[in-house]
Formats: sequence, structure tokens, C-alpha cells
Amino acid sequence: MGLSHESHPHPTLLSDFILGSQDGLVNVLGVLLGLVAAGAGTRLILVGALAAMAAESISMGAVAYTSTLSRRHLYLAELGREEREMREVPEMEREEVRVILRAWGYEGAEVEEMLARIEAKPKAWLDIMMAFELNLAEVGPNQARTSFLTVLGATVFGSVIPLLPFFARAFPTTVAAGISVVLSAILLVSIGAYESRTTTGSPWVGAPRMLLIGLGAGFAGFLVGHFLGGL
Repeated sequence: MGLSHESHPHPTLLSDFILGSQDGLVNVLGVLLGLVAAGAGTRLILVGALAAMAAESISMGAVAYTSTLSRRHLYLAELGREEREMREVPEMEREEVRVILRAWGYEGAEVEEMLARIEAKPKAWLDIMMAFELNLAEVGPNQARTSFLTVLGATVFGSVIPLLPFFARAFPTTVAAGISVVLSAILLVSIGAYESRTTTGSPWVGAPRMLLIGLGAGFAGFLVGHFLGGL
């Protein structure tokens, strides 16, 4: 009888998808609700929302790329420094490993036994220093590009959802706006439920939070459009 393994998304990809889709949806929903409140027609709403989608998706993707690239540069710099210290001041590095082992509950002779085993595997030694002394996770050479594409695609995906009723051109703007809010709420709840199920095991921990944040931002756009339209 075989063991079943549940696959989980890479945490970075999950956070990139949530970041992009939520930001795209909230940004476009706020823009279109503001334009509807200001009395704009369907054509102007589509132009404004699509322009916001284009700018936001490229901007968010670029931010994801540069921030991930910066983390990779930091990781490589610290990796080189740790490798030099392991060669030049090994006793200092051994003492740092002892501190980590004692924090894990090892005592006395156990510490020296584990230290000897770790020291015999330079890569394990280096990985322990990077992860548990510096608290740095490895950033792969393709991770910046992957983050860019993930955030870009997720932002476009999230932005399109509230626009669907306006693409149809079958409803008055106020009705289309109401449908947009419903579709946006469904997507926000779905994203929040998936995120919380993946991270905490309960699908309903993050759903209300995601819904409140998203619709709250959209309502802020509506208020701005309402008051500025009146002026």
C-alpha cells in the first residue's frame, strides 16, 4: 500500500500569485467603481481600467523582479563571506555552529559529536550557517524571472475579472458595476480560502480578511469618484 503525497505550491510562487492577483483586482475595481460613481460611460471606464491594468501589471512585475534579484545578490554576497570565514576563521564558525546546536537542545558531548559530523560535510555546514545564522533562504538564478512572470500574469488575471461585465456591454454601467463587485468578491474569497487552506489547513481563515481588504479598497475608489464627480 503506497503513501499518498499532497502537492503544495512553492511558497514564493503562492505569495507572488496572491500579490499580483489581489493587487490587480483591487486596483482595477477601485478605478472602475470610481469612474462609475463619477458618471463615466462604458467606453471611458474600459479605457481607464485597461490603462490601469497595463501600468499596474508591468509595475508589479518589475517590482517583483528587482526585489527578487536584490535578494539573490544579497544571498550570493553572504554565501561568499561565509565560505571565506569557513576557510580563514574556522574556529569562529565552529563556535557559531555550537550556539545553533545548543539552541536546538544538544548538550555536552552531543554538541561536539554533531559538530564533527557537520564539519565533515562542508556543504551542510555552509547551508546551516546560511539558514540558521543569517536566516537567508536560497534564491535561484531563475527566480527573479519566474517572480516577474508570475506577478505579471496574476495581476492581469486579477484585473480582468471586474472588467468582464463591461466587456459584455449588455448592462447599464451601474448594473455592470454591481456584477463586478460580486465577481470580485467571489475571486477574493477563493484566493483567501486557497491561501489559508494551503498555509493553515482551514480554508476560511484568510477568506474574510481578503474580502474585507479588497472590497474596502474598491469602496474607497467609489467614494473618491462620487465626491469628485459631484464637484
